[in-house]
Amino acid sequence: MDRTYLNKLSKEILDACIAVHKAIGPGLLESVYEACLMHEFKLRGIKAKNQVVLPLIYKGQEISKDFRIDILVEDEIIIEVKSVDAILPVHGKG
Repeated sequence: MDRTYLNKLSKEILDACIAVHKAIGPGLLESVYEACLMHEFKLRGIKAKNQVVLPLIYKGQEISKDFRIDILVEDEIIIEVKSVDAILPVHGKG
């Protein structure tokens, strides 16, 4: 994908996240924010899928453990929805 397109898409995602937060405020469950964000993306014509399952591949072998992506936008950008007071190191990728 073109870098300019990804930058524009990232800005649109951030705008959508801010719109959701302004509309419903803090303190709700992550699943609520995820559902509202998916609706916001739909309103904006942004292609997104939620709860996307990715297989775990280790040394070329698929292991019977899946990863779940909260939201995958335009098959390019992964969103991990968090509803916490502060982001801690444990919330990052391992």
